[in-house]
Amino acid sequence: MMSFNKGKEIIEGSSRSVTAVVGVENPPRLSRYESQKRRDWITFGQYLRNRRPPVAISQCNANHVLDFLGYLDQFGKTKVHLQGCMFFGQPEPPGPCACSLRQAWGSLDALIGRLRAAYEENGGSKETNPFANGAIRIYLREVRDSQAKARGIPYKKKKKKKNPLKGNEDNSSFPTQQT
Repeated sequence: MMSFNKGKEIIEGSSRSVTAVVGVENPPRLSRYESQKRRDWITFGQYLRNRRPPVAISQCNANHVLDFLGYLDQFGKTKVHLQGCMFFGQPEPPGPCACSLRQAWGSLDALIGRLRAAYEENGGSKETNPFANGAIRIYLREVRDSQAKARGIPYKKKKKKKNPLKGNEDNSSFPTQQT
């Protein structure tokens, strides 16, 4: 016979709850970032396994990462106008064109950041991380610049503001204690 006590199912004659008897507890839920990072890592691993010949993650290099980014372009949703397109350089073109859809620079940048972290969390060393390779940074910069030109929006890096309190070492505003 079972009875309910404060919302927990208790076996009569025992002070242990059913979850303690069964030994099943829910694992902590992953954050949105951690879930996405895990999905991205699995997708990249599948991409490498589906290559001919398959590539082990330990043998992966920057060229494999660049190929993966190119592969992902076919699933993109960002219209990138080619230089010969009549809408090239227009932020809001008035009509449709035949230019291809690509992955947005911001999406690729975030993806590389997650994969870079996942590589090291899964046993890869910081020194051999293919996602941290200079060729990847150059590729991302070129994608960013070309997409900005195609949309007529110049990309300008935001300048860091100087902290006005940091350079102020004058302590004269503090009252001094007189004895």
